[in-house]
Amino acid sequence: MAIDTDIRVERQEAPPAIPPLSPAYNDDEISLLDLLIVLAQRKRLIFLMTAGLGILGLVVSLILPKGYTAVATILPPQQNSSMASALASQLGSLGAMASLAGHDLNLKNPSDMYVAMFKSQTVEDAMIQRFGLMQEYRQKYLSTTRKVFEKEFTADGTTKDGLIHLSVDDKDPKRAAEMANAWIEEFRKLSQTLAISEASQRRLFFELQMQQAKDNLANAEEALKQTEQATGVIQMDSQARALIESAVTLRAQIAAKEVQLQAMRTYATNENSGVVQAQQELDELRSQLARLGGTEDNGPGSLIVPKGKVPEAGLEYIRRLRDVKYYETIFEILARQFEMAKLDEAKEGAVVQVVDPALVPDRKSSPKKALITIVATFLGLFLGIMIALLSAGMERMRQDPETNAKLSFLRRTLRLRA
Repeated sequence: MAIDTDIRVERQEAPPAIPPLSPAYNDDEISLLDLLIVLAQRKRLIFLMTAGLGILGLVVSLILPKGYTAVATILPPQQNSSMASALASQLGSLGAMASLAGHDLNLKNPSDMYVAMFKSQTVEDAMIQRFGLMQEYRQKYLSTTRKVFEKEFTADGTTKDGLIHLSVDDKDPKRAAEMANAWIEEFRKLSQTLAISEASQRRLFFELQMQQAKDNLANAEEALKQTEQATGVIQMDSQARALIESAVTLRAQIAAKEVQLQAMRTYATNENSGVVQAQQELDELRSQLARLGGTEDNGPGSLIVPKGKVPEAGLEYIRRLRDVKYYETIFEILARQFEMAKLDEAKEGAVVQVVDPALVPDRKSSPKKALITIVATFLGLFLGIMIALLSAGMERMRQDPETNAKLSFLRRTLRLRA
């Protein structure tokens, strides 16, 4: 009895034997335990593949040339609407038009326009020529050089701080800083030729309008001169001259107020308090003009003097003189606004302000040795596992007689065709 008890104890304590792997696939599913067994049997292959690619990644990261990144930060100009409001208080119509010119520049993100200018072809070509980047990047064509340029030069204006960050990658840290600062210089050269700020837009608008008014004034003066020579009238009584000057001033104010109303109705309804006030002021100006005995419906050629007060011989002279006074008043108004726009443009100063100029980087930005080594190691682990599973599958297929016969037939067929 004691012997039987000992035998039973020994049988209970003996470790269970590991079942051998089946030589062929008898089921459609493979258990996780089978996969772990296959990986355990080929752990040497997996280890060698993982270590080999990890070491290869480290060697490659040491061989790759070092890269440095220089970063410059700039503050784009903010659109200033107070200047347009000041103009509107001085001269309603022209101020409203200037305000609209500045309003049209507002973007969803104001930095987007300046980032696009940094990436413009004009700025890129200037940088390529300045630093000889075609030879540096070993490119034959300017178009392909721009593509490489856009990879090495980055302008980011999507940050929450509202600033534009410029980064330049290069093998030489000093050269990287120089190119980042030169990038800002080339942008400024471009911006000086463009009217991108509110004051610049107003200055350009008034400059064009003033040139047109100057031409009209010159034509009116020439017509008055010819009338004087034809009629012989060179003077007129003070009453008629005062009436003409008053009427001309009122007509200029009416024209300005009409333009203001037209501009305001593009973004406001007729019930708007500003529109209502402007309409009342326009009606009052028209009423004053009507009391002088004139009209503003027939344009510059209408007679704005009391009927029967002007001799017939001086009628043509009065018309020409009125035209001269009218265009002279318009020209003076535009000239004042043009000078104000020039002063505002000068106050804005530089288009962009440099918050942090690019400094020579003291640490390399590439290659990232740790990242390359880790990625290569995980790639080696993945490839090792895949090769181990494939080799195990091929081995099991060879152990199956039917599958082995098919493989042999396939090899013979390939040899005959070769």
